[in-house]
Amino acid sequence: MDHIVQEKWDEILEFIKTEYGITNVSYKTWISNLYVKKVQDNTVYITSDDTNITDNFSHISSKYGIFIQTAINELTDGDYNIKFDNESDSDITPVGVKDIKINHNQGLPLNPDYTFDNFVVSKNNQLAHATALKAAESPGDIYNPLYIYGDSGLGKTHLMQSIGHFILENDPEKKVMYVTSDTFTNELIDSIRTGNMSPAAFREKYRNIDVLLIDDIQFIIGKDRTQEEFFYTFNALYEAKKQIVITSDKPPKDFTALDDRYRSRFGWGLIVDLTSPDYETKVAILQKKIDLKHSEGNNIDIDDEVISYMAENINSNIRTLEGALTKVIALAKIQKMPATKELAEYALRDICTPNQKKVITPAFIIEVVAEHFHISVSDILSLKKDKEIALPRQIAMYLTSEYTGCITSRIGEAFNKDHSTVIYNVKKIKFARETDRALDETIRVLINKINPDI
Repeated sequence: MDHIVQEKWDEILEFIKTEYGITNVSYKTWISNLYVKKVQDNTVYITSDDTNITDNFSHISSKYGIFIQTAINELTDGDYNIKFDNESDSDITPVGVKDIKINHNQGLPLNPDYTFDNFVVSKNNQLAHATALKAAESPGDIYNPLYIYGDSGLGKTHLMQSIGHFILENDPEKKVMYVTSDTFTNELIDSIRTGNMSPAAFREKYRNIDVLLIDDIQFIIGKDRTQEEFFYTFNALYEAKKQIVITSDKPPKDFTALDDRYRSRFGWGLIVDLTSPDYETKVAILQKKIDLKHSEGNNIDIDDEVISYMAENINSNIRTLEGALTKVIALAKIQKMPATKELAEYALRDICTPNQKKVITPAFIIEVVAEHFHISVSDILSLKKDKEIALPRQIAMYLTSEYTGCITSRIGEAFNKDHSTVIYNVKKIKFARETDRALDETIRVLINKINPDI
């Protein structure tokens, strides 16, 4: 009985990801690399070999602990408590964990699946893939900086992290820093306000590296101090011939609120884009994902008809496509039956709408906003008043008011708020757009994600 948690761990992780509305970036940063260290006295001891994760166990426990514990008990019919354990124990061998080579990754964890070998090349990403590989082969010498842009979920982060993996595999002494622009901003604020890191230490951390991979650069727009600090960090790394890779949801020229000196620097190297995959590419991506699971020892039986169904009816992005596959596999495992088309239609009934015109609903807008800000849907619908939750909630209310045709009381029901709160937040965002360039830019990006035809 004690080992059932370890045996079902992969299934438990898939359940957590698909059932609790956790965003992909949060899942891959904090949860995917966790494993069961031991089970003792009805307590599951959970750990990781990544110090970036173990150093943040307090955050993981408070934000995701209840989800992990519930998933364990639901899938094992047990009554377990959980404990996050970062103390080494040489006598305990984690199940299914391979030896991990120590490297000099300085920032957030690199997803082990985000490699060039696992990237499906097609006409929509061929140029971006080729230039990323060249930048990885000769960091700092060619295509520096490399700026990759495209809509959410098309593979920008995958390509960026592939560069990091490739460089570290070929030269483990290289210092690679992968961060999101939010991480960069938050660490800068922390160095200024709390004193946990001095400004000098902050600059040393970001400038004493060989490769900087910075995701979602659009989120620094309008944050003057962050922009300024990034400007000098960029210059220092570029002059030292250190590789810089940047991702964003659109090209530099489209950021009207961005100073010209940034736009010019982003164009010093090469700017490439990713576009939505066609049917053949989506089939190849799904098959690649299934092959990867087979190589990891997962016995998965999926009809070709299921793959065709998903490729034909999921048109948003690769992330949604891969998430749909994970959901189908998880349901098949839970119900202990093959992944047939009928099962896929049931599992994906809220995602696939064959031959139907896309309807913009409050729920859809909430999902788009949550993903954009790397928070969960439950965060937006909660009572939390933290700025990182409150602002996305207000923006989602505003967009729902503008683009769904719902009356105020209906919007209130969707957000678990009264109509007066909705009216206040909609007016607040509407007027703020007129003077806050960064906010207006963010909302324009979200509008395009909700419906490019608006």
